[in-house]
Amino acid sequence: MGELSRRGVLRAAVVGGVGVVGGAGLAVGAAGTAAAEPPGFPNYRYQGLALDKGKLAYNPTGELIFPSVRGTVGRVSGALGRFYLYYAPHDAPGGVCLAYSDSLAGPYTEHKGNPIVSRKWGEHYDVSHVSSPHVLWNEDVQEMWLYFHGENTTTRLARSKDGINFTYDRVVLTTAMLPAGATEASYARVFRHDLPNGARYVMVFMINTTANRRSIGWGSSKDGKSWTISQTPLVRPQDLGVQNLGAPAVVERNGTTYVIYHCDKASGGTMRITEVGKDFTKRRHMGVFNAPLPGFPDNGRCAAPAFGSDGGVEYMVYEAGERLSGNIAVARGFPNP
Repeated sequence: MGELSRRGVLRAAVVGGVGVVGGAGLAVGAAGTAAAEPPGFPNYRYQGLALDKGKLAYNPTGELIFPSVRGTVGRVSGALGRFYLYYAPHDAPGGVCLAYSDSLAGPYTEHKGNPIVSRKWGEHYDVSHVSSPHVLWNEDVQEMWLYFHGENTTTRLARSKDGINFTYDRVVLTTAMLPAGATEASYARVFRHDLPNGARYVMVFMINTTANRRSIGWGSSKDGKSWTISQTPLVRPQDLGVQNLGAPAVVERNGTTYVIYHCDKASGGTMRITEVGKDFTKRRHMGVFNAPLPGFPDNGRCAAPAFGSDGGVEYMVYEAGERLSGNIAVARGFPNP
């Protein structure tokens, strides 16, 4: 997210999440404990909701998912706030939306022009819905790059100088780039990350198949536009003894790289963490990263985390609640004893 301060004590950098640098951490619900505790991760606790769904002008389905937060300081001239929060409903018609705040903790104000990207875009596409926005600040070209899906088989890229008005670029991922039987390639997030093969970006996303079992896929790119997609999932649900995984994020800390993702509510509704290493060759499944609150706002499910820091305080912005009735929540990080 924006001009996020580097925390020397934790020496953590989230390569995508919410900011240029920021933090990911071990989060524990008020009544829960987490099994995975890599050193140096804070303990996140729920602080409040980013948005009041009842007051939104654009809220066609009553659900808000997949938060992506980016800072604007030093990037966007005349920005509406220091932080831009991108989100969407999932079900048709979807629509990529924007809210803004001068504090990462929120609350956030809805942009009056929502949705900023809709399910129809000139000659480029006409689909039932667009959703799962992820915005990357591309330092190379000084632009906000928006990755989003629509339909579920296709992930697309749009680009913007101001973070509000986007120009369509291209399709970056489809099920045709995956092994036979893939039915979805969605919820993609892109992170600046160097690999030994010369790639400078990594993408993580959700794969669904004809067996209706969802795993975490990944790919690499030198320019963020043309992608080499691994034909082997990064994390499979059978590796963890669960049914479905989704909404992954890449986090760097402790001199290594982790992927954080969530399990469906039937499998506990938790966020899990896997160490993949700097070159993405490791597969160390470390257990529960964040246990959802049993009551409001998580109601037994937390997902799609985005991480960052503001004024030296680390935050996690995440999707809280049932899949098709969720909201965007903010948790604050506290040092572990």
